Parts: sequence; C-alpha cells; structure tokens
Amino acid sequence: MKIEILGTGCAKCHKLEELVRETVAMQGVSADISKVEDIKKIMAYGVMTTPALVIDGKVKAAGKIPTAEQITGWLIQG
Repeated sequence: MKIEILGTGCAKCHKLEELVRETVAMQGVSADISKVEDIKKIMAYGVMTTPALVIDGKVKAAGKIPTAEQITGWLIQG
C-alpha cells in the first residue's frame, strides 16, 4: 500500500502525517508512507487545499485532517 501526505509543510500537514503513521502502526498495515511537498505534484492530483491524503493513487481527503477512524477504514478497504 502506498500512502502519500500532500502538503507544503504547514502544521496541519505535519499533524496528518503523524496521525497516518500512528494509525498505520496501530493497524499493523504494511505501507510505504511519503510526504509530497512539490506543488506541481500536489496539483497533479487535483488537490487545491492541503493537507491531503492519497492512498494507492486515490485522494481520500483534502483540506482537512480525517479522523483516525476514517483512516483506519480506508486502510482496511485497501
């Protein structure tokens, strides 16, 4: 599973990254987590507001920090 946190480095972006890493660890999911800060790459996903969460190429959330429960649901769905 490939997880990308899209954001330019704001506090919310860091919070989302921390939450995703904690949730992945708690669920025991094997995932490649990366931070995307390049604005052109972020815009390529059609994301206009950050932070955003992308799982396996699909934007799951943008402009807000999802809850741990939402992230868990997306991890389980694959």
